[in-house]
Parts: sequence; C-alpha cells; structure tokens
Amino acid sequence: MKINGKRKDSDNKRVNINGMIRAHQVRVITDEGEQMGILSLSQALASAAEAGLDLVEVAPEADPPVCRIMDFGRYKYQQSKKTSESRKKSTVIEIKEIKFRPKTDEHDYQFKLRNIQKFLAEKNKIKVSLKFRGREIAHSNLGRDLMERVIRDVAETGQPEQPPKLEGWSMIMILSPK
Repeated sequence: MKINGKRKDSDNKRVNINGMIRAHQVRVITDEGEQMGILSLSQALASAAEAGLDLVEVAPEADPPVCRIMDFGRYKYQQSKKTSESRKKSTVIEIKEIKFRPKTDEHDYQFKLRNIQKFLAEKNKIKVSLKFRGREIAHSNLGRDLMERVIRDVAETGQPEQPPKLEGWSMIMILSPK
C-alpha cells in the first residue's frame, strides 16, 4: 500500500523500495543473505533488476542505509500469513452473563440453561447472576439452591470457577468450560 510515495510494511513502518530509495550509496544484502558491500544506488538497482527482484530498504537509519534484494510481494505475503496464523492460534475467551431471578420459571430456566451450555461449548466463561428485589433477599437460600441446580445441570460441560456468593442484592457465580 502506498502512503505519501512510500510503501507501508506490515509492521506499520514505511519501507522504501526500488526508485523510492533516496540514498546515493547503500549497503546491499542479496536474497541469500550474503553481503555484496557498499554500492551506488544505480549499481544496487541494476543487480536487483538482474535478479528479477526488488531492492528494499531494511535499515534506513544506518549509515549507509542497508538494502536487501528480495521479492517484496512475497515478503509481504509471508508476513501477512504469519500474522494471520498467530491470530488463528490465539483464543479469545469472553465472559458472557446470564441473569436469573429467584422466581425464574421452569421454561425460562431451561432456555437460559441451553444458552449456558452453548457458551461453554464455545469455550467462553459465564457469569451467572441472580438479582434479588425487596424482601426476596430474606430468602437467599432459594437463590443458592438455584445456583447449585445450575452447577449440577452443567456438570459435564462446565465447572464453577468461583462459587456462588452474595454481593449486595445479587448472588454471583463464574462458570468456566472443562
């Protein structure tokens, strides 16, 4: 990609290639990694053209700048493959939240349980929260029973990372995939 007459490398730094190099003399490295020495820019461009490759400025701050003879398109392709490969290997674990109430109906419970199992199958963590309102907090044992039921129902796919605990007007538990 050209930006202000320069090509942008995958590391978001600007890279000069071929005719964009402004130095009069450059230190040249071949595509095999051998040093050709310090050459004038015209000689370096001629040897790159002779090899059918590009002259790429790899260290512009050096004195004289270091240039490498390489296929710039293939180099950029390999860099993009490396970054995409590293992205594939990394897994992003999200924390999904499922909210219950002490008087959650059976159908609603089954629906939320299916969602919990689906999230666990996708290797996500789940924050199960149970909100109390008004005098319901006096019956926190009903909430604890509901949380224990969730733990039993997801036992084959998940396990509690943080057991249920009462925090203010809500009871919170974290489930993680097995």
